[in-house]
Amino acid sequence: MTRPGPQSASPAGRAGSFPSSLAGAVDLSALKERATQPPAQAAPPPQGGPGGPAPQTGRSAVVDVTEQSFETDVLERSNRVLVVVDLWATWCEPCKQLSPVLEKLASEAGGKWVLAKVDVDQNPRIAQAFGVQSIPTVVAIAAGQPLHAFAGVQSEAQIRQWLDELLGAVEGKLPGEPVDDGQEPVEPPRDPRIVAAEDALQDGDFAAAEEAYARILNDEPKNAEAKAGVNHARFLSRVQSLTPDVVATADANPSDVDAQLAAADFEVVSRQQDRAFARLIDVVKTTAGDDRARARERLLSLLELFDPADPLVLSARRNLAAALY
Repeated sequence: MTRPGPQSASPAGRAGSFPSSLAGAVDLSALKERATQPPAQAAPPPQGGPGGPAPQTGRSAVVDVTEQSFETDVLERSNRVLVVVDLWATWCEPCKQLSPVLEKLASEAGGKWVLAKVDVDQNPRIAQAFGVQSIPTVVAIAAGQPLHAFAGVQSEAQIRQWLDELLGAVEGKLPGEPVDDGQEPVEPPRDPRIVAAEDALQDGDFAAAEEAYARILNDEPKNAEAKAGVNHARFLSRVQSLTPDVVATADANPSDVDAQLAAADFEVVSRQQDRAFARLIDVVKTTAGDDRARARERLLSLLELFDPADPLVLSARRNLAAALY
């Protein structure tokens, strides 16, 4: 997303002139599937707003939202209460004026509405889904649909009026947040087989972890968690003894398929997955038979470690298809 200067965030004017209903104008369906974090590249934690990280309690009035939590913290929550999304960035000076006002009003609202803060630099797909042209941009969502929005800095009085109009429009249509009875929410019991496999993974016993996940798959061939676990365990087992010289070895021996596979694994560990994907696609292009099949299978296994919507993954899949056909 191009960083607009402060002057490009045009105010919407007085509260009564905010845009009319946005329902149906913004497609949020692409954000409804939570991205799976790749094991070798943990996503950075949310940075918080200009005034620091937002509180992260279970039903806080102000929450930091990521692409992974958008479905739960915004779409699902908007079925219970009005959610106001604040799209901001650390470099945006107008955001530093607007965000504290929104946070203050959300904290004073007593749960009537929720402020969801989105750092557009950390979460570009959310900004793209809303079609954001400049920041700050603020979007109100109810029942999973955008209602109204404005861009630029507004006064506290204008925002209060805007919120009053929105709350009046959704009154009686949303059930509200569940009552907090002071008890911690009860987590649903986890599959003890998965827990045991994860424990083995954490202990570094990758062979035991793979075996545990494989047993689950034997009983439940469609168990996605076990399938991902097997792939993860195999990857970690392969890379634990790799050293940086595997890349130099592969570069010096382009026809050595084993060297190319090892180098691709190491590049993923080094967070150079674009190089790893390109390397294996080159092997697919230049080999045949078993060697080609091995390179294809290794590439597919590495792609499974990442978010399927990651642009690098999508590009690699397209390039693999072109190389094969």
